[in-house]
Amino acid sequence: MTEITFEYWNKLADQIIMISSLLGGFSIAVIANLLVSDVNTRLSKKIMIVSTSAASFFLVSVFAMTTLLMKTTTGYPLKVIESDLLLPRLVGVISFFLGIISLITLISLAGWTKSKKTGRFTTAIGITTLILILIMVT
Repeated sequence: MTEITFEYWNKLADQIIMISSLLGGFSIAVIANLLVSDVNTRLSKKIMIVSTSAASFFLVSVFAMTTLLMKTTTGYPLKVIESDLLLPRLVGVISFFLGIISLITLISLAGWTKSKKTGRFTTAIGITTLILILIMVT
């Protein structure tokens, strides 16, 4: 198995931090809109749960990847070995993908607030997005 260098992990963590920050901000914007709206349907509650989950997962990803970024940056004051990166890597990557899945679910549910036709369309787009993302990661 090929060992991935600290430099590579550093660049990857930097990119995931940026992406997670942007997507987490989007999820928080959805939460804010739901909080100020007067809509209190079953669907809006599910959307609130999914968007809160997405924002939380992306936030965890940002902090885990920041830990990874710091530990792989030249000049970090402590000695770092490969096993020190295992927990932040696992937590960061898993929470990032759970955030993506939550965000795709949010997109899929959003159309159902307008009509069945729009709901079917957004669900189809969400499923297609998930499939394409899974193809790209494998």
